[in-house]
Amino acid sequence: MSANLKYLSLGILVFQTTSLVLTMRYSRTLKEEGPRYLSSTAVVVAEILKIMACVLLVYKDSQCSLRALNRVLRDEILNKPMETMKLAVPSGIYTLQNNLLYVALSNLDAATYQWPSDAQEPDAKALSAGSQFVGLMAVLTACFSSGFAGVYFEKILKETKQSVWIRNIQLGFFGSVFGLMGVYVYDGELVSQNGFFQGYNRLTWAVVALQALGGLVIAAVIKYADNILKGFATSLSIILSTLISYFWLQDFVPTSVFFLGAILVIAATFLYGYDPKPAGSTTRA
Repeated sequence: MSANLKYLSLGILVFQTTSLVLTMRYSRTLKEEGPRYLSSTAVVVAEILKIMACVLLVYKDSQCSLRALNRVLRDEILNKPMETMKLAVPSGIYTLQNNLLYVALSNLDAATYQWPSDAQEPDAKALSAGSQFVGLMAVLTACFSSGFAGVYFEKILKETKQSVWIRNIQLGFFGSVFGLMGVYVYDGELVSQNGFFQGYNRLTWAVVALQALGGLVIAAVIKYADNILKGFATSLSIILSTLISYFWLQDFVPTSVFFLGAILVIAATFLYGYDPKPAGSTTRA
């Protein structure tokens, strides 16, 4: 059962990450009338959806009893403040990572195909280089922070007996608090002018739902597999989304460097899962 959950969660993570990257990129580059949705508010809404989903799962595990649900939440969260506070560290890092993902996709895509064709060539090149640098720095920061947060979260999950859903509620609570702080600091004026849900449409809600699903799936992967396999699954989803961009969206031209990186990722995934038979273990007649 544990092995089935491991591979099921890994497969869902590959699908979720691929879908999220493609829909998020499209949502951040789609030109519509009116203000564009704020990535900071999308992060907060995703955390709230994740909390609601986890509460429903805990409610189901409590035999659909509101009294039992209230007792579990009180005993495992309110009455264990030190255990709950442990989730503040990875939660803050995950919130930063989610915001950086929006920054990376917005800037990298703008450099690729958003600049107007009638702009002067030197200015366009300067803007493109600047956007690519911002996007690259956002990706690198997200990668390093994600690695630390993943290992920290795995340690917490596997050292305690609390369910993964309770841990996600704690994680989502701090994520919502940190996210609201980001909304107030960076987009407070825009929210006061046009509202918290400015620019939201069906595509925006799809992005938010996929991001909330990602938080649940990542926690399940770390619980039933490990953080290294999570990294490989994410890498495979990057390759898959890039192939979709080339064959379906036709907005990406792969280079020799990309093919080299793809081969290295696939080879690393195979070597990690390869379990050679010990020498001298041949079966005798």
